[in-house]
Amino acid sequence: MTVFKGSISGPALALTSLAGLFTGCTNAPEPRPNIIFILTDDHRWDMMGCAGNPIIYTPNLDRLAADGIRFQNAYVTTPISAASRASILTGMYERKHTYTFTKPPVKPDLLQETYPYLLRKSGYHTGFIGKLGVKFENGWVDSLFDYAHTDAYPYWKEVDGKRIHLTDLEGQYATRFLDSCKPDQPFCLSLSFWAPHAVDESKEQYFWPEWCDTLYQNVTMPVPRTATKEVFDSHPDFIRHSFSRTRWTWRFDDPVKYQEMVKGYYRMISSVDAVVGRIRQKLEERGLAKNTIIIFMGDNGYFLGDRQLADKWLMYEQSLKVPLIVYDPRSPEKYRGKVPRSPGLNIDISPTILDFAGIPVPVAVQGQSLVPLVNGQLVPRRDYLLFEHLWDFDSIPRSECVRSEDFKLIRYLNRPGFDEFYDLKHDPDEVKNLIRDPVLSGIVREYQERLDELIGKVVSF
Repeated sequence: MTVFKGSISGPALALTSLAGLFTGCTNAPEPRPNIIFILTDDHRWDMMGCAGNPIIYTPNLDRLAADGIRFQNAYVTTPISAASRASILTGMYERKHTYTFTKPPVKPDLLQETYPYLLRKSGYHTGFIGKLGVKFENGWVDSLFDYAHTDAYPYWKEVDGKRIHLTDLEGQYATRFLDSCKPDQPFCLSLSFWAPHAVDESKEQYFWPEWCDTLYQNVTMPVPRTATKEVFDSHPDFIRHSFSRTRWTWRFDDPVKYQEMVKGYYRMISSVDAVVGRIRQKLEERGLAKNTIIIFMGDNGYFLGDRQLADKWLMYEQSLKVPLIVYDPRSPEKYRGKVPRSPGLNIDISPTILDFAGIPVPVAVQGQSLVPLVNGQLVPRRDYLLFEHLWDFDSIPRSECVRSEDFKLIRYLNRPGFDEFYDLKHDPDEVKNLIRDPVLSGIVREYQERLDELIGKVVSF
């Protein structure tokens, strides 16, 4: 049975610094807004022009950010697609929903807490297109979505005798979904791109639509400051021999290969950007633009040779930090284009969508609604953020982390003696491990205790 949140009081108040128990629910507007949630795969936060990247071509995402708000501090609580996507659906930490790779499907009782289930139950027409990335028990996809089209590699598809890129195909399905929507019924579309995820089994790794071929041809992609042997050698042995290093050899271990791979990654993001533009154009054509909210996010960050590593999984900023844009066309003009410092998390997506729809947020949800920020209001302060990666896989170290604006503590599970502690104000690249600095021993101990406290609250929530 689903229990819903009310006001913040009693024991619940103690959790506001953890995950934000704030719902911000408002009375449902008339008519209720349509909602499109767009998710990309392996899309790090700085891969948009509006995020300060002077090279990447993302005019539609830049416009979306100008029309809405862009979070400069958006993170995923677990930097891997399976667990992150389960957290997006449920609004819960990995420790709570327990789903990641090789784990049993998400439990049915948790699926009744997800935003598509609750929206559909309240009368929304719900759709899903693209990479689901989460396993449900038999029949549960049908209980979440009125329409679902899931897909997978290869990126190039043959459709009606024509060759089409998967990103463009996903965009076509999205516009068809919009064309099928009834004017008297609100809808929620979850569009989940595979791009810019690499095809790990392929030598080429990255694939993009042909129109992107000319993008970045005459550009020399910058090499990350931390892509040095010195930084790589500073890691413990279990990171130097991890899957992140293996995949680095697939993509970034040669200067020529590095240029080819990074340009491919950029092109795939630009292809997603073009589809975002087509979706907004379709909304205009259908007369839906003025009442359709768009939320854009990445499912985890990505190493582009940083630290001489690849992919994600680890607790460094490149792995945790993602793009997040929230656009509400009904929001007053004076609040558009803002870039709030308040952090946004993947566990905030579900309560945010429910809040927009005027649906009470279940008490089990551990994220907080971001709707007040869209309207220039405040949300409960998060002084400390909790991150975790609990997949039990030998080639990727399990880890947990607590981060504030000032410091970050990383702990590797079952590997005592290898904790990391960084002064984020003076060392944003996270290259000087201060875990054994005697001057900071008290602060380190404080963060170790804080990490244990946050984990305890997640488990007992």
